[in-house]
Amino acid sequence: MEILTPDDLKEKFKDPWVAPYKKVLTMVDDDLVELVEYHPCIAGSGWMIYQYKRTSELVLDSKKDGDKHTYLVKVGKTDLNLKPSFAAAGIEEVSVDGEEVKVVHAGLAGAGVGAAMCRGMAHGVKRVELYDIGGGSKVGRAAVVTPKLQKVVIGIDDTDTKQEGATWTLANNIGMKLSQMGFEYLDHVTCQLFPHNPNKTQNCVAIALVFAVKPGERDKLVEKTCELLRESTLSDKTAMAVLDGINIPATLRSYGISAKKSMKTIEEAEEVGKEAGVQFVEVTGSRGKIGALAALGLYEDMEEAVKVYY
Repeated sequence: MEILTPDDLKEKFKDPWVAPYKKVLTMVDDDLVELVEYHPCIAGSGWMIYQYKRTSELVLDSKKDGDKHTYLVKVGKTDLNLKPSFAAAGIEEVSVDGEEVKVVHAGLAGAGVGAAMCRGMAHGVKRVELYDIGGGSKVGRAAVVTPKLQKVVIGIDDTDTKQEGATWTLANNIGMKLSQMGFEYLDHVTCQLFPHNPNKTQNCVAIALVFAVKPGERDKLVEKTCELLRESTLSDKTAMAVLDGINIPATLRSYGISAKKSMKTIEEAEEVGKEAGVQFVEVTGSRGKIGALAALGLYEDMEEAVKVYY
C-alpha cells in the first residue's frame, strides 16, 4: 500500500489518461454517507452512476446532475464480483473513523484509474491509500479519505412582494455569498407550492439550499443565512426552516406534497416541523415557515418539487 496526497498524485501521475476529479465531499448521518463527486467530464458520466449501483450492495442510490455525482451509501464492507462491462466498478468499503471518512473504490481498466488517481487528485481529498494502480486490463483499487461533513438544508420562503423581488434569485445569491465565506454550497431546489394560494406574489414557490458543513459550523451557517436574508428581503413575512442530516422524515415529505395541493396554516407547519426535528427561524415574520418547510420535504425529488397540481 502507498499513501499519497493529492499533490503527490499529481506529481507522480502526469499521464494523459489521468483526468482529475474536481471535488469530493462526504456527509455523514449515523450509518449513512452521502458521497458527492464532481466528475472531470463536462456532463458527468452516467456510466459510473449505473455501474456503482449495479455492482455494490453498499450503494443504496445514485444520481447525477451535470458533472455532479451523488451516491447514497451505507457504512460497511462487501466483496465485489467485478466483471468487464457488466459489473466493472463499485465501492468495496465505507468507514467513518473520528473526523475522517474512508471509501474504498475498485474498478477494471479505466474505472480502476478513476478509483485511485482521478479521484485522489480532487479538491477535498486528504489522502489516498493506493492498493492497485489499475489501467489496461488490470484492477485498480484505492481508499479515498476525506473530512467528515454534515448535511444541512435550509428552506426559505416569502422574501418578495407583488411589486418587486424574486425568492429564487435572492436565495441563490445568498448561497453564493455563503460559498465565498467558506461554506460548501451544493444545491438550489425550487419547490412549486399551491398555485391557487391567494397570498402568493406570483408563481408561489419556495427554495431549499443544500450545504455540506464542517463539524461545529452548522449554527454559524444558519446565523449567517438569517443575517443575509434580513439584509435583503423585501417582505415582513420571511422565514427559514432548517433540516439536519441526510434522511427526510416521511411526515415532512407528506407535508411537502400536501402543500402543493392545498392551503396550509402556520400552526400546521410548526406542528409538522416539530415532529420532524426541524428548526424554524423567523427572519422578519412567520408566514414563510409554510413554504420553507415544504421545500425541505421535497428537495431530493426534483420531479415532484417542480410539479404543478391543478
